[in-house]
Amino acid sequence: MTPLTEPAIRASFVNCTKGEAKRLALPRDLAERPWADLDFLGWRDPAGAERAYLVAESGTGLLGVALRVASQAGRARRSMCSLCLTTHTGDGVTLMTARKAGPDGRAGNSVGSYLCADLACSLYLRGRKSAGRRLDESITLAEKVDRTTANLAAFLQQVVGHTPM
Repeated sequence: MTPLTEPAIRASFVNCTKGEAKRLALPRDLAERPWADLDFLGWRDPAGAERAYLVAESGTGLLGVALRVASQAGRARRSMCSLCLTTHTGDGVTLMTARKAGPDGRAGNSVGSYLCADLACSLYLRGRKSAGRRLDESITLAEKVDRTTANLAAFLQQVVGHTPM
């Protein structure tokens, strides 16, 4: 992913108002992010545990979505992220929901998916972050990245109502 600027990130959000996008808390370490290893930018809001954000490159430019994080109920079982297929124990995977863009979102409709709680899918795929034991797969890193970006595109398509990537 190419490094992103604060104005570009704020302008990318499709499921919140411009005022909400202006007020959301951006990561303070944008300059230090491992951009070459990221397939998308994702972060949790340090001021609000129930908020998270995701920005991805699409065929039409950047696409950002605001997410709501479901409260955790102290699970001890293994769960799998629907984007990168990384398995985590406990609260490493959580349900995140995004208000749909446009009229559907204004009508209260949303879409959800189980995602890595820290949104570090790209780093788990590349072995730069550990979630415990990874499942052995016979596909290449490039194929894993393609699968993850396809899963992300499918989720974003549900948010925006058309193919964004």
